[in-house]
Amino acid sequence: MESGRVLGLCLILLGTVLVFSGSDGATAAKGVTYDGRSLIIDGQRKLLFSGSIHYPRSTPEMWPSLIKKTKEGGIDVIQTYVFWNLHEPKLGQYDFSGRNDLVKFIKEIRSQGLYVCLRIGPFIEAEWNYGGLPFWLLDVPGMVYRTDNGPFKFHMQKFTTKIVNLMKSEGLYASQGGPIILSQIENEYGNVEAAFREKGASYVKWAGQMAVGLKTGVPWLMCKQPDAPDPVINTCNGMRCGDTFPGPNSPNKPKMWTEDWTSFFQVYGGEPYIRSAEDIAFHAALFIAKNGSYINYYMYHGGTNFGRTSSSYFITGYYDQAPLDEYGLLRQPKYGHLKELHAAIKASANPLLQGKQTILSLGPLQQAYVFEDASSGCVAFLVNNDAAKVIQIQFRNNAYSLSPKSIGILQNCKNLIYQTAKVNVAKNTRVTTPVQVFNVPDKWEVFRETIPAFSGTSLKTNSLLEHTNLTKDKTDYLWYTSSFKPDSPCTNPSIYIESSGHVVHVFVNGALAGSGHGSRDIRVVKLQVPVSLINGQNSISILSGMVGLPDSGAYMERKSYGLTKVQISCGGSKTIDLSGSQWGYSVGLLGEKVRLQQWKNLKRVKWSTNDAGLINNHPLAWYKTMFDGPNGDSPVGLNMSSMGKGEIWVNGVSIGRYWVSFLTPSGHPSQSIYHIPRAFLKASGNLLVVLEEEGGDPLGISLNTISVIGSNRAQSQLS
Repeated sequence: MESGRVLGLCLILLGTVLVFSGSDGATAAKGVTYDGRSLIIDGQRKLLFSGSIHYPRSTPEMWPSLIKKTKEGGIDVIQTYVFWNLHEPKLGQYDFSGRNDLVKFIKEIRSQGLYVCLRIGPFIEAEWNYGGLPFWLLDVPGMVYRTDNGPFKFHMQKFTTKIVNLMKSEGLYASQGGPIILSQIENEYGNVEAAFREKGASYVKWAGQMAVGLKTGVPWLMCKQPDAPDPVINTCNGMRCGDTFPGPNSPNKPKMWTEDWTSFFQVYGGEPYIRSAEDIAFHAALFIAKNGSYINYYMYHGGTNFGRTSSSYFITGYYDQAPLDEYGLLRQPKYGHLKELHAAIKASANPLLQGKQTILSLGPLQQAYVFEDASSGCVAFLVNNDAAKVIQIQFRNNAYSLSPKSIGILQNCKNLIYQTAKVNVAKNTRVTTPVQVFNVPDKWEVFRETIPAFSGTSLKTNSLLEHTNLTKDKTDYLWYTSSFKPDSPCTNPSIYIESSGHVVHVFVNGALAGSGHGSRDIRVVKLQVPVSLINGQNSISILSGMVGLPDSGAYMERKSYGLTKVQISCGGSKTIDLSGSQWGYSVGLLGEKVRLQQWKNLKRVKWSTNDAGLINNHPLAWYKTMFDGPNGDSPVGLNMSSMGKGEIWVNGVSIGRYWVSFLTPSGHPSQSIYHIPRAFLKASGNLLVVLEEEGGDPLGISLNTISVIGSNRAQSQLS
């Protein structure tokens, strides 16, 4: 970039901060309306950039810094879902504490002068366990989710009203002088509406009317909902809404993009999706050029799926490729390139919002979108859709060179101040630095789970029962146990299992015979492994495991999980079908039942030390050790590469599931480093507890600090 253009853009950046953090900020909002061009706040049209940050995917201690960095990136609005199953884990019992403190999160946003878009849902999808629905809904008689169903509508309205009244009681809606300028009801219902036929359409109408009837004083949204009833605004989600969105369903509604995906979700066994800064900038600029006035980046900071909150097969880290990574560190050049885009667009906000749009053809794959007004000035977006060629464009007697697949922004319809394909921000690199390796055997202790037998179970049936009806999503695990005696010799025996769950571990006579798992694409686990049988009674114990519940789809309440077939094969000569035999059930693991991850419960089981030679490579083992917190304030993560699959607790708090044995096609774990927020740590004497399902080596676990290098140039340019 030439020095003059650098200076011009720096002045724009400075000017933008002054304009958007002064008296025009969120704390001054008193009223929000809209027309066909934009939202109107306190009588002024607004062109808004928004960023998604989900409060429970970080910690209250992280919120101020995340919001500050987001604001410095040129963002005006923080967008978040509301997580029903966190806030009402039991019917009528509410939790708004700690990471669930929604009011505190919104007040922190207000204190930093930003607006809020509150996506109440309360179905949210979001790669979140059960799409945010509390599992107790399944036990409500007559329940059918997300349709014109009386029980569902009753509980949905009750929770939505609870959240709206909570916001009103704290004075947080813009109509009260607060920061909330938008709310959302439902989420991407258009994806499933057809499955419910006429009841889908009537549900959409009811949901919109119910939300508007709560009288928040701010507009309501429905994303990916072409039939959103007036006055609810239908919005776009996706990566290319400038190309794909036909616009709102009324000329009196503004064109809004509620999810501009900065990356994409990642599942175990899947590679990370890398979306370039150039591609995000191109499609954001194109959306603005086509009369868009609100863009939300999903996610701006993804964060961490702590505990068991992730949906089926989704990794613990969430949208790590966002402008702020899982730890809240700047991901360059994505962060800086988008910051420059926001500044360039806001520098011409007046002609964009007040001017008349003209579209000109400049070539077979080139156009100009011009906004001009006698009093507010002129801005032009020069678009080159040719992905292969640099194009020379003549516009108003001036020549401009546009890179392949690029949009140039002309301030005053003359000065080229930004090109989406030209990145002027240096790339940074994230560095993981080991500060402690847990490689001293004597520092570890281990407790091995007892494999339950049929005779020790209290619940017995003559069939294979559905997994989640028994676990109620209080645990990932359900034991299926049986016992059988072959009526004749069985040569070369093997066991064959089919399961609609996610993971199975098969134990025969107390010994692990084999394990299997599905994936997000393979929904049925099929496993056949050789087994050793005795002449007498043989014990079969099968551990069924889930890795989160689904987050989307029609008729979620009908989905079933767990074992569906169990057979013993005798060398191909005969097959013994055990599916209809007597089965006993045990919910969860013993360590879970005694809450072994808590300090106060450590003595409720007998731990063994390495003197007994029991540390390495045992399935269903609990490990514990102590460690000191690293010095400094850098983010912290555990490298779990030496382990298999399980869950991690630090000082009694789960930092999430891990699954490093599930490799990507390139042969690497989808996630190796697992975030420990600084707020979870003490200076010394921290308790680490690890549940390992498959068998791993805890001596290879390491504690690491996380930092970025190589972005000094970027930081200096953007300061």
